[in-house]
Amino acid sequence: MAAATAAAVDGAVTWQPREEGVVEICGLLEQQTSANADQQRIWQQLQQYGRFPDFNNYLAFILARLHGKPVEIRQAAGLLLKNNLRNSFSSIPPSYQQYIKSELLSCIGAADRQIRSTVGSVISVVVQQGQVFGWPELLQALVHCLDSKDLNHMEGAMDALSKICEDIPEELDYDIPGLAERPINIFMPRLLQFFQSQHLSLRKLSLSSINQFIVLMPTALLQSMDQYLQGLFGLALDPSAEVRKLVCSALVQLIEVRPFFLEPHLGNVVEYLLKANEDSDDDVALEACEFWSAYCDARLPPERLREFLPRLIPVLLSNMVYAEDDESLADAEDDESFPDRDQDLKPRFHSSRFHGNDDAEDDDDAVNVWNLRKCSAAALDVISNVFGDEILPTLMPFIETKLATTSDSNWKEKEAAVLALGAVSEGCINGLYPHLPQIIVILMPLLDDQFPLVRSITCWTLSRFSKYIVQGMDNQKGHEQFDNILMGLLRKILETNKRVQEAACSAFATLEEEAAEELAPHLEIILQHLLCAFGKYQRRNLRIVYDAIGTLADAVGGELNQPKYLDVLMPPLISKWQQLSNSDKDLFPLLECFTSIAQALGPGFSPFAQPVYQRCIDLIRTQQMAKIDPAGAGVQYDKEFIVCSLDLLSGLAEGLGSGIESLVAQSSLRDLLLQCCMDEQMMFGKVLLHFLGTLQGSVLYICILDCLIFLLLLPNN
Repeated sequence: MAAATAAAVDGAVTWQPREEGVVEICGLLEQQTSANADQQRIWQQLQQYGRFPDFNNYLAFILARLHGKPVEIRQAAGLLLKNNLRNSFSSIPPSYQQYIKSELLSCIGAADRQIRSTVGSVISVVVQQGQVFGWPELLQALVHCLDSKDLNHMEGAMDALSKICEDIPEELDYDIPGLAERPINIFMPRLLQFFQSQHLSLRKLSLSSINQFIVLMPTALLQSMDQYLQGLFGLALDPSAEVRKLVCSALVQLIEVRPFFLEPHLGNVVEYLLKANEDSDDDVALEACEFWSAYCDARLPPERLREFLPRLIPVLLSNMVYAEDDESLADAEDDESFPDRDQDLKPRFHSSRFHGNDDAEDDDDAVNVWNLRKCSAAALDVISNVFGDEILPTLMPFIETKLATTSDSNWKEKEAAVLALGAVSEGCINGLYPHLPQIIVILMPLLDDQFPLVRSITCWTLSRFSKYIVQGMDNQKGHEQFDNILMGLLRKILETNKRVQEAACSAFATLEEEAAEELAPHLEIILQHLLCAFGKYQRRNLRIVYDAIGTLADAVGGELNQPKYLDVLMPPLISKWQQLSNSDKDLFPLLECFTSIAQALGPGFSPFAQPVYQRCIDLIRTQQMAKIDPAGAGVQYDKEFIVCSLDLLSGLAEGLGSGIESLVAQSSLRDLLLQCCMDEQMMFGKVLLHFLGTLQGSVLYICILDCLIFLLLLPNN
């Protein structure tokens, strides 16, 4: 870069850009904003420029000074500057840091809103890296801009301040040398004053900023709580949906962490949120809906909410109906001939049965959008657990009316009624249990409803009653009811619609957990259906089949260890096992499935043990190589393969007992486990302890004991 030789003198910033350097960088940024640009080449060039110590100065200059350039180029310079400062601020010479700061302050009030927003983002990063006390001029500049009458300056300062509040609110609640007050004490009255501004941007940004302090609750907000609440109530009917959403968010946070502030106003707050729950803007309605679960979770007196239930429950039911733009409607008709898209395959984390996994997510909708429908169903669930059967007189007439509809155009209302029934199945079970046979009679025909989403939600709702269905098997009618549900879910497992496949298979896994040994008489037909599904499902739903097979093994245990069952079960699983490479994450659910089968079969797993054991050893060895040399190993390092393999080895040890010793003697397990012990990022100690407790006195016991002794000798253990 031609601009590499600019200099700075200690104590005073004298840096000036060279014109050819500005031209070069602007040209590159202009190419970057082009739709047909070679982004990789441009990125490599920018990385080369980044080696020059004053490259970030050029970016700051372009962002702040080049008013004649297109906004897109200046904004691109600012975003690149933000990323560079986040990664290397401390290594930038102090004089250059000072230059960048001065340029940022000069354009807080830039005429273009996009530039102001970019400047605010960069300022927040600088504060994150250098802290507030490292930039006293910033506080002075923000106060000056907030107190000015110039909208651009007020808005620019509020944008920067709101981002600081969002990213590092605690930074504003420290004592700063040279300041008589903490920064938040200086800003709080100004923020509250902006609640009454005629400008939407100032109302929104000021409210958003203060909301970031509800959990921290600094003294400045505590002392201003009455004014803050009055400001909230004044904004409750703001014409802007963004502001109304922030009001609802504030009320939800307050009821979660500081409910006593709202108690004197609770009646009015609930009235407001009831109306907001029906807001024409879905985001406002969603934020308001969060309040009901938060109220119940805060364990506040139920009677304060009880009087509103006859009005609240119909609102929740109405909001549980699929919206026209709900993403679930788009693929509701997909059948098994449609290939899974990449976005259909959720991130897959293995959860060790011995030490868990903090990354795992139990929610089946983890990668789906949280929306008003789901939030309303969750709220109804929580409310039913607090108020129990009290809500049934209000709830059931709505459900019965919706279920009785025969019009195709009202299928969404019917689906919502089935969802509601499942949502309250636990909280209202005392009132519902005497009517469970009639409920099942109503639900069973819906398994064959013409609309896939009705069929899928019916599977889920039936699964919610699994425990009580199994409890009712103490008589002939209860047995028949169980058999009907079991066969109904098995039928739906073999549907062609992928959504119904998923729901039915998940529901059946839940029923398996509750039924346990009651499934033994049905093993043959269950295996036939699950293995048929195994042969036709695509990748996403195949994972659920693995889970259902593993759950079945856990449920029936040794009953599975019969040739007529193993001849059906094992060949397709072994075939799939052989097809998957050592880097394929579809191995995770298959390994988990084999773990359950090995434990269930016990010594009966011996014919399959050697290749399974060796695959686990290979997986661990490959991943340990990949951590050091991914290219040489041919795979990228992923600790989940090791954890999952160790779990399966433990399952083999439990099932085979002393029968595993011959496999251990012929392998390098001890050395591999010692390497696992040396991995600071993984907690294998509990897995090894599990081995130890299972196999006392065996050869493997000595192997694992060696590893544990080594583990105890490591630092920080």
